[in-house]
Amino acid sequence: MTSCFEKIKNGFVGYFGNIKRGFKPKYYINYAVITLFLIINIISQPKTSTTTLLANIGIAIILAVSLNLVVGFLGELSLGHAGFMCIGAYIGTFISNQIFNTIGSKVVVLILTMIIGGLVAAIFGYIVGFSALRLKGDYLAIVTLAFGEIVRNICMNIPAFGGAIGLKNPHRYGNNLYIVAFVMVLVMLILIQNLIRSKHGRAITAIRDNEIAARAMGINVTYYKLFAFVLSAFFAGVAGVLYGSFNSIIKYGDFSFNKSIEILVMVVLGGMGSINGSIIAAALITFINTFLQNKLPGDLSALRLLVYALILMVVVIFNNAPALSKYKDKYSLSALYKKIYAKITDKLYAKHPDKKQAIIKDDSASWSSIPTKIKMDEVLSTDINTSETLPGGNENDIDTEGKRDE
Repeated sequence: MTSCFEKIKNGFVGYFGNIKRGFKPKYYINYAVITLFLIINIISQPKTSTTTLLANIGIAIILAVSLNLVVGFLGELSLGHAGFMCIGAYIGTFISNQIFNTIGSKVVVLILTMIIGGLVAAIFGYIVGFSALRLKGDYLAIVTLAFGEIVRNICMNIPAFGGAIGLKNPHRYGNNLYIVAFVMVLVMLILIQNLIRSKHGRAITAIRDNEIAARAMGINVTYYKLFAFVLSAFFAGVAGVLYGSFNSIIKYGDFSFNKSIEILVMVVLGGMGSINGSIIAAALITFINTFLQNKLPGDLSALRLLVYALILMVVVIFNNAPALSKYKDKYSLSALYKKIYAKITDKLYAKHPDKKQAIIKDDSASWSSIPTKIKMDEVLSTDINTSETLPGGNENDIDTEGKRDE
C-alpha cells in the first residue's frame, strides 16, 4: 500500500517537474492577454455597441485560428470555412428553438447547441475531407468552395430553416455573449496550441513541409489530414452557433464566398502558421469592418472590400519582396519579442550570470533562412547523369553505361 502511494507521489512529482522544466512564458502570453482583456471588459461593463464588436471579434478569432490549422499548419487551401459556420449557425439555432422551452436555462442550451453544432459540422468536415483531401492545391480549393455554396443553398431551401427569409431566433442572447465567445477562444487555444506542440502537431507540420518525406517516415498522412480538417470544422461550427445565438435572424447570405475569403485574409494577414498573428489579424479586420460600415453609409460600405484588398497586397509584398527581407526581420513581432526577452533576462540574471548561461535556449536556426535549402520533391525528381565525372575521380573510372571498369 505504501509503495503504491509512493509511486503515485513520484509520478506527480515527475510530471510537475517536467512541466516546470518545460515552462516557457512565450507559450502562455496569449492566454494571459486574452484573460486580462476579458476581465477588464467585464469589470468596465462596456456599452451595447462595444459588446457587439467584442462578440464579433471573439467569433472571428475562432474562425481564423481554426482555418489556420488547415491552411497554415497542414498546408491545404480551404475556401469552404463559411460552409461549416453556416451548418453550426442553422443547426444550433434550430435546436435552440426546439429545446429552449423544455430546458429553460440559456447557459445549458448554449452549451448543448455548441456541442451539437460543432459535432454536426465535424461530421460534414469528415465527409468532405475524406474525398477532398485526396486533392491538392487549386482542386481542393474548388471542391471546398463548392461545398460552402451547396450548404448555403440547401439551408436556404429547407422550410424548417425559414427558407429564403431566414431562420428566426426568438431566444437571442444578451450582450454578455462576448464572455462566452472569449472563453471558447481560450478553450480552442488550449487544444490547438498543445496539439501543434505535440508529436501529432509535428506530424501535421511535416506533411505541410513535404508530404513525400512524411510518408517515407511512416506518418499516416490521410489520418492527420482528416484529423486537422475535422477539428477545424468543429470549431467553425462552434463559431457558427455563437453567431446564430447573437443574431435575431440567420440569413444564408451571411455565409457566402466573401465570408470564406474574409477569414482567409485574416489567416494570410496574420501569417501562415502563426496563431498569435491570426488573433491579431482577426481583431484588426473585424474592427476595420465595423468601423467602415458605420462611417461609410449605404453603398459606400462596399469600399471596405477595397481596404481588404490593399491590406492583403501590402502584406504579400512585404513578406515576399527580397529587398524588404532585412526590414521584415528587424521589425517583426518575433524580433521585438527577442529584444524584450533579452532585456528582461539580462536584468534578472545580472547578479548571477552563471545561471543565465545554464539556460537551454531554442535553436534559432530556421530552414527558411538557409538559401541552399533544396526541397525533397526536387531531390527525388533529380535525374542523375551517370556520364558525369564523380568528385575526386577520373573520367576513365566510369564508362558510358554508368558501371565501373573492372
